[in-house]
Amino acid sequence: MTFVASSKLKPPERAWKARPGRSRSAALAEQDRTAGGRARRLVSVEEGRYILATVVLKSGSRDATIRAYLKFASQGKSSTVFLGTVDEAVRSKNLAQGWRLARDKGLLADEVAESGSWASSAAVRSSMRGNRGKNTGPELRLRALLHRAGLRYRVGVAPLSNVRRTVDVVFPKVKVAVFVDGCFWHGCPAHYRPAATNKNFWRAKIEGNRSRDRETDRLLRDGGWEVIRMWEHEDPEDCASRVLAIVRSRQI
Repeated sequence: MTFVASSKLKPPERAWKARPGRSRSAALAEQDRTAGGRARRLVSVEEGRYILATVVLKSGSRDATIRAYLKFASQGKSSTVFLGTVDEAVRSKNLAQGWRLARDKGLLADEVAESGSWASSAAVRSSMRGNRGKNTGPELRLRALLHRAGLRYRVGVAPLSNVRRTVDVVFPKVKVAVFVDGCFWHGCPAHYRPAATNKNFWRAKIEGNRSRDRETDRLLRDGGWEVIRMWEHEDPEDCASRVLAIVRSRQI
């Protein structure tokens, strides 16, 4: 059943407003249920990092429409994306409609997981393995070559105490920071291909990653670090030789 929008008639509160006094756990359970399971609420915010999103319903102040928004927060910053209008007479159905709009717009993780607990399905585990941000194949091969050459390093640490930026491979004593960047997430000029759906959203996301990379490089260099960035498609042996030469030069 749907309601008929009118400039004079407001939608019933049961179509968009949450029950007063409900607990946080009940609110989260409602989001999980209407999305088809918690694993279907995943938003990919950067390479290998997923967070849970929420659909929010708001009633128009000047008309009878109900608007659906997707909300999520990453690193202290909240994002709200307008999904569209919904027209069911019951809140739960409008939330479900909002989740469908979010998926149609390409805002949610590409892999559609089965209903169930967090990351419990094979689909979600497969998606996370394929898009993980650390211990990727290229990174593991690079580390193996560096270790074989006699170098010792730290993995996945933030070298700057006042900045939350994690580096893939770190040589603390000589202050060398090595990044192995994924071609999609960091916008490789040779292999990056824009997403086919929701182009503006993904363009902004990738450009945000690029901007963050530039800022990270600047902060590290200001702190006296040598920054080395490599693409995942590059030959690991060439990359290892480059890292080895720079580390050795700073050991003198």
